[in-house]
Amino acid sequence: MVRTPLTPWERERGEQLGALLRAARGDRSMVEVAAVAGVSAETLRKIETGRAPTPAFFTVAALASTLGLSLDEIAVLATPPVAGESSGAAEGGVAGPPGIAAA
Repeated sequence: MVRTPLTPWERERGEQLGALLRAARGDRSMVEVAAVAGVSAETLRKIETGRAPTPAFFTVAALASTLGLSLDEIAVLATPPVAGESSGAAEGGVAGPPGIAAA
């Protein structure tokens, strides 16, 4: 099976997710947070650096719980604007998720 390449929007979303998790981790060590969440420190490192831009749902859920974030917060804060969509962010969002046209 061949994996479909990620779109720029999906890569951007992964980078934003990683930055959000890194900020929420604060002064806690990567090893500590990963252990409490039940994931490897390597997995957390890859997510935080954007090298794993589409982590499994249950991995994100475990990290969110450990870091005191809700999945709703993550969905909103880690989703880049779609090109042409009005948001509080700067103009020039990236093309949106596959199958969803920009407004």
